[in-house]
Amino acid sequence: MGYRSAGHHAVLTIERPQARNAVDPAVATGIEQALDRAEADRQVRVVILTGAPPAFCAGADLKALAAGEGDRLSTARGGFAGIVARRRSKPLIAAVDGPALAGGTEIVLACDLVVASRAASFGVPEVKRGLIAGAGALFRLGAKLPPNLAMEMVLTGDRLDAVAAHAHGLVNRLCAPGQALAGAVEMAERIAANAPLALATARAVMLDSAGMTERQAWARTAEGNRTVLASEDVREGIAAFVEKRTPIWTGR
Repeated sequence: MGYRSAGHHAVLTIERPQARNAVDPAVATGIEQALDRAEADRQVRVVILTGAPPAFCAGADLKALAAGEGDRLSTARGGFAGIVARRRSKPLIAAVDGPALAGGTEIVLACDLVVASRAASFGVPEVKRGLIAGAGALFRLGAKLPPNLAMEMVLTGDRLDAVAAHAHGLVNRLCAPGQALAGAVEMAERIAANAPLALATARAVMLDSAGMTERQAWARTAEGNRTVLASEDVREGIAAFVEKRTPIWTGR
């Protein structure tokens, strides 16, 4: 698993190109450990996950499954690939420059934002092997795409190309082949220019309120607002605006 940081972002790279970055036990553990490292680094405000060319991720390694290692493709905290059920505080961008299939699509669905090149494609072909998508696609895909399109993908197992995925809102930004990571880095730095505590709180409120009633969502928003209003960063943000300078965030 590759890890590098620059500025206020970290790039996590699945490095099994010979297996199209399929998830084996080492990949699952590596993703979890890389996320731990990024979460613990106060300089890192945004995380990018990508795959070494030519694919983003082909899902579970079927050879590992055949060898009886299926349980080791998940972690206790993160679920499949150490990520699909992972609780995080920092925004996570998927940089997809090639196929993201089966568990690969489910990893993408676990991310907050998606930058994809026109060489990317998405699909949950598990039904073609007598399986179902068990790592989040059956409830997340319909929240990202029109429900009928999501149902078609699940029942046919057919792929959705990046252009269509962008048109329907699964992909935030579409770029030329080979440029997904560069596009994700640019997006990460725009996000990272903002206050870290505000980023974490706004993200948490959006995720928490998704299944709430409006009354509950208002209460959760008020709770988040109290958190940021009591912070040093909000005072710094206001001062920087008044003084016409770039704010210096502390995350406190």
